[in-house]
Amino acid sequence: MDFTPPLQKGTLLKRYKRFLADVKLEDGSEITIHCPNTGSMKNCLFPGETVWFSTSDNPKRKYPHTWEISATPEQHLIGINTGRANALAEEAIKSGVITELSGYANIKREVKYGDENSRIDILLSDDTQPLCYVEVKSCTLLEQTVGYFPDSVTARGQKHLRELMHMVSLGHRAVLLFVVQHSGINLVQAAEHIDPQYALLLKQAVNSGVEVLAYQTEISATSSIITRSCKVIV
Repeated sequence: MDFTPPLQKGTLLKRYKRFLADVKLEDGSEITIHCPNTGSMKNCLFPGETVWFSTSDNPKRKYPHTWEISATPEQHLIGINTGRANALAEEAIKSGVITELSGYANIKREVKYGDENSRIDILLSDDTQPLCYVEVKSCTLLEQTVGYFPDSVTARGQKHLRELMHMVSLGHRAVLLFVVQHSGINLVQAAEHIDPQYALLLKQAVNSGVEVLAYQTEISATSSIITRSCKVIV
């Protein structure tokens, strides 16, 4: 995924009201940009460090700039825009990078399914094999040397695990895919210390036949692309 037009950069001042962030530009001026991340962004907020943002030409947008990437004091890069995860996953499936999800003729996004009024991020289908339901999650929380999900209690994430288990019970294939958008993360596991119920449900999901994958994203100011798998501990 290339960033077109190219991203601009500035220095993070603060994030506030959940969806806003103030950034200082290289010429000393300050702007407010949209923060496309509904999570706590724990260990992702570093005032004084560099951020990169995209710009929309939609005249109806109150805040035309969108926060895309942050640098950490250790110079790791973090993909802040969680909305990019689904597109990155689709791109990697189509290109064959995610080998576990190759071989399907059709791919659809945001398809209604389940018993709890849900939409699956990616639905893979083929006449020769069962439907494959893929739930995509963006992982950005790094603690010590481990990447954790979620970064806050997530009732929505718990619901998605129940839906995936239900799909397995119906004879379909169900996959939870962590898209790792943090260059410092090489291992992913459930954040039991943050959301113990999610961690418990994840164990139940794996025991019921839900597959769990994690893939690392290579991030730069010009592009973002899924490149390789990384280990998951359940």
